[in-house]
Amino acid sequence: MKNYKHNINSEIAFIHLISKKKQTMVAALGVTVGIAIFIFMNSLMYGFEVYSVESLFKSTPHLRIYKEEHISQPLIKTSKTDLALLTNPKITKESKKLINPNLIIEALKKQPEVIGVTPNVSANVFYNNGEAQVTGRTSGVNIEEQNTMFQLEQYIVEGKYFDLKANQNGIILGVGIAEKLNVRLADNISVTTAYGVSKVMKVVALLKTGVTNTDKTLSYTNISAAQQLNKQGASFITDIYVNINDYETAKKLIPKFKQLSGYEVEDWETANASAAAANKIRKMMAMSISFSIMLVAAFGIYNILNMTIMEKLNDIAILKAIGFSGKDVIRIFVKEAIVIGLIGIAFGLVLAMLLVKVMGNMWVGGDIGFFPIRFFPKFFGLGIGFGLIVTTLAGYIPARKAAKLDPITIFRK
Repeated sequence: MKNYKHNINSEIAFIHLISKKKQTMVAALGVTVGIAIFIFMNSLMYGFEVYSVESLFKSTPHLRIYKEEHISQPLIKTSKTDLALLTNPKITKESKKLINPNLIIEALKKQPEVIGVTPNVSANVFYNNGEAQVTGRTSGVNIEEQNTMFQLEQYIVEGKYFDLKANQNGIILGVGIAEKLNVRLADNISVTTAYGVSKVMKVVALLKTGVTNTDKTLSYTNISAAQQLNKQGASFITDIYVNINDYETAKKLIPKFKQLSGYEVEDWETANASAAAANKIRKMMAMSISFSIMLVAAFGIYNILNMTIMEKLNDIAILKAIGFSGKDVIRIFVKEAIVIGLIGIAFGLVLAMLLVKVMGNMWVGGDIGFFPIRFFPKFFGLGIGFGLIVTTLAGYIPARKAAKLDPITIFRK
């Protein structure tokens, strides 16, 4: 008997849908638009977030291990007033040096969360070519490890990154620096530091990350060259860069890596506080927009299905008059709503995919390149779940209300 009633309810729901095809398609279209906009807007906002994070990681590690600089203490203090009579508030170069960096690197590589480790020697420099001069920062690196960590080869626009290893006085310049100095591949430039060291270096490659500030200031040299620029020996290492399998957990790993290395550890969010704050604001905006779209789409779908059910009050009255219970009426219209929802979801997914694909192939230019929107399966999954929940509720609420009406009252209207 239950199976019979179930079949009858399904048959009536099907007849209702095909008897008023235009009404059914309008209701499905409402679901389609709601789902498509929901997926598209979430993909757009999240695409911008991923783009901004990836831009940071073109030259910034997930974690940086370094030695905190300490200002030297007063030479003489009075016991009564505790005031310094003689002071020497200077920071020495030696305070930046990491002790036994190779042992720290080996220990870090054994950690399950770590996917990349490389030493770094940083130096603030002046790039000179004739009378032209540009201030910036050079990083002394093991170029192969640096490429593994930051995928440098993707951003080399002229020359080859591995030529740096073969040329001890070679340098990889950001395109912004090269443009300001008017230098090209294989040209020589002079690199000078505040310590009075000056080296003539050959441009072996040009780098373009797409991040304007980085391209106008950053260069890469061999570690030995950077050590010479700092007036230091072969054991001088200022930083250890660490990448982990999930950059969002970087802050949680700081205590562990502090204990392991014995030095300060800085995560990428702290190092790029303004960019991280912008990402958080962008996330909040994305959540607010998603919620607003979901709410508007839900009301739109509800209103369409509510009108559809209200137009079928006479059908409901007839069903109740011939013996159908209120629960049967609810089941019939909920099934209708689910079918409408499935049709709308299917078309919504197709429309969302088309929108994302079209926007993703749109060239913006500048530092961005193509429009930063991508396919994110989780948003398509959320769209399906959202569509089913909303359409089911949108069918259930008015159907429940209509099922409680007296058929005689409906006929009188």
